[in-house]
Amino acid sequence: MTHPPRHEPESPRDLVGIGIGPSNLSLAALAHPLAELDAVFYEQRPGFDWHPGLLIDGATIQVPFLADLVTLVDPSSPWSFLSYLRTRDRLFPFYFAERFHIQRAEYDAYCRWVAEALPGLRFRHQVDAVRWNPDRDVFEVDHTQLDADGEAEALGRTYTRNIVLGVGTVPYVPDPLRPLVDTPGVPVVHAADYLDHRDSVLAAGHVTVVGSGQSGAEVFLDLLRHRPAGREKLHWIGRTEAFAPMEYSKLGLEHFTPDYTRYFHALTEPVRDRLVSTQWQLHKGIDAGTLAAIHDELYRRTLHGGWPDAVLIPGVRVRTAGRIATTKIELHLEHLQQNSRSRLTTDAVVLATGYRERPLARLLAGLDPYVRRDSSERPRIDQDFRIMLDPSVTGSVYVQNAELHSHGVGAPDLGLAAWRSATILNAVTGKESYPLPSRTAFTSFGLEDPADRVPSARQPKRLTPLVDGL
Repeated sequence: MTHPPRHEPESPRDLVGIGIGPSNLSLAALAHPLAELDAVFYEQRPGFDWHPGLLIDGATIQVPFLADLVTLVDPSSPWSFLSYLRTRDRLFPFYFAERFHIQRAEYDAYCRWVAEALPGLRFRHQVDAVRWNPDRDVFEVDHTQLDADGEAEALGRTYTRNIVLGVGTVPYVPDPLRPLVDTPGVPVVHAADYLDHRDSVLAAGHVTVVGSGQSGAEVFLDLLRHRPAGREKLHWIGRTEAFAPMEYSKLGLEHFTPDYTRYFHALTEPVRDRLVSTQWQLHKGIDAGTLAAIHDELYRRTLHGGWPDAVLIPGVRVRTAGRIATTKIELHLEHLQQNSRSRLTTDAVVLATGYRERPLARLLAGLDPYVRRDSSERPRIDQDFRIMLDPSVTGSVYVQNAELHSHGVGAPDLGLAAWRSATILNAVTGKESYPLPSRTAFTSFGLEDPADRVPSARQPKRLTPLVDGL
């Protein structure tokens, strides 16, 4: 049984964050030393949890460890990855390991350490609605506190001048495969849940991995390493024309700089949409080391003659899929270059089909009349990651990792999380709380003078005295 809403505060908070993933955790870490800022963050999960189904042994994040929550903005922050290692007496082992790219499980452990130590994080708090109150010139954020079983325990309402949405992404399942996921029986799991179902997938006679990105490669490699030589019985298929390496050249990586983000944002909407669709290899390719490890494992299995029973086919899409009795799945495939079709019978399917931005429509329903939209009905987002609202709304709503259409391929990249958080905090506080570089890339993406690249002007905002916003 839920309790009535808590007592309204006399004054609003300065900032409410909705969702606690790496993006809003970065924001919370950088907001922590700003004594004048009253901020709280809500998350419906019981604790920090970063892609637990893909914390496969040996899998690494695809950015250097310097792309932690804070370092690229504030290297002296107590919430850096190196500070985490120091608290664990692991600086010397890390130093001798000479690892620039850390394991995913270690990054997750680091984020958990930050989340457990930072004040102002409210886990088991589900945000139900966001509204603008024109009489008080504040946002109303209604939330439900959940108990250990995920049941409603208490209701609450927080008033705030600013909101930051960091609700993350959700696993994507293509339409032809959705009926398989919803039906019990044969294992059909999204890669996001791979480790939870790994034993049943490994026990299946034949396994098919669908998806030619990093997750698909890591799942395929893990399955390959744990299947008997000569009896691997694996298929790996994907829509892309090749199992392509991610663009990782030094100049190619400059697409993940603030310079490119500012350049991209200034382009017209049609140009931005065209670019996003052509730049998949910048952020959806496969790490070259993972590709090498797959080839090494396949090659090792040829040393005593014969070839592994593993089929790798790019350029293939799944047209339809269905179950055969209760024990098998039939995939209807189409080769995009040959324009040919075939059928594949398998005992288990892992869908490494990626993620999509979590829909904001329900959460922002109360603000819908105020939101300015582009020609595709997406929220228009300004350079400072702020949703453009009707001028009558004096507060601001910012987004994290939901601005691919307006800010480009760097939107989901961990390497830009600290810079984006600092940009938002500078806008919220109305001052340069975190000095940001005016130039970050050798590449000039347009015909402007690189010396002219400066952060956007900030309009100062006045912060009122701190109060309890719960």
